[in-house]
Amino acid sequence: MRKRILGKSGLEVSEMGLGCMGLTFGYGPAVTEADGIALIRKTVELGVTLFDSAEAYSQGGNEILLGKALKPFRKDVVIATKFGFREGDSTKGLDSHPDRIRSVVENSLKHLQTDVIDLLYQHRVDPNVPVEDVAGTVKDLIAEGKVKHFGMSEAGAQSIRKAHAVQPLTALQSEYSLWWREPEKEILPLLEELGIGFVPFSPLGKGFLTGAIDANTTFDKTDFRNVVPRFSEKNRNANQRLVDLMNELAKGKNATPAQVALAWLLAQKPWIVPIPGTTKQHRLIENMGGADVSLTAEEIKNIDTAFAAIPVQGERYPASLQNRVGK
Repeated sequence: MRKRILGKSGLEVSEMGLGCMGLTFGYGPAVTEADGIALIRKTVELGVTLFDSAEAYSQGGNEILLGKALKPFRKDVVIATKFGFREGDSTKGLDSHPDRIRSVVENSLKHLQTDVIDLLYQHRVDPNVPVEDVAGTVKDLIAEGKVKHFGMSEAGAQSIRKAHAVQPLTALQSEYSLWWREPEKEILPLLEELGIGFVPFSPLGKGFLTGAIDANTTFDKTDFRNVVPRFSEKNRNANQRLVDLMNELAKGKNATPAQVALAWLLAQKPWIVPIPGTTKQHRLIENMGGADVSLTAEEIKNIDTAFAAIPVQGERYPASLQNRVGK
């Protein structure tokens, strides 16, 4: 797999990474440890070097799985993780106080079986802690050799500027895909201006753009898509036109809808590195095949025009989660 550099940081990674959240959290029951390790190691075999985790994904359980799986390959991979929730629980509110950041980092180092975190993100901006204090704490951790690079997730333009002035950001991680293009308005131009890389999560629209979900799909009771307005039965039915369009586009490229969606993202900027997640090896192989799909400027224009004609129905987050983003 080809490589990309995240912004001006010099951090080189594979042009697609693996979002590891779903292995233990968010999309139903966790995979078995054996299956999780096998999938992660298959990802390494495919040439992927960027792996994304967080304390809040199973209160460290995701990091522990990743640490075990990647231990034999540690020097060859880039591990990203995140801090920012009270007690590592996303349901308990935000906490980015400096002492909490340090505590999370010490735990993450143990969980990941490593002596340094390659890329440390603030999971969500904490309105109760000046972002300059957060950036300053990470700057100190970098000076101490415990962290290499600083990132933020779902942060707004003002917070990005303030943090970057204290400790340059290597990457911003936020949702971006053919059915969530809000970052194009303000965030992408800002990242280009400041030389910050972009790591889109949910690049396949939380699975919807793959065509594997329709109005009749039933999610596991622990799957957070149950509370996402965009995934209500009514909205899934209305948004089916987007999936039909993706299927048409994919047939023309001898590819799958997921591969076209990922190829579209890769074509946007050379410093964009999507991190699709999956629990299934055949989907993993399919997703990473998106890096081999090439779209012409005309094809990209046609995709943009077609999608613009079909407004997406439903918000991407319930109100309780939406108020945490873009701060």
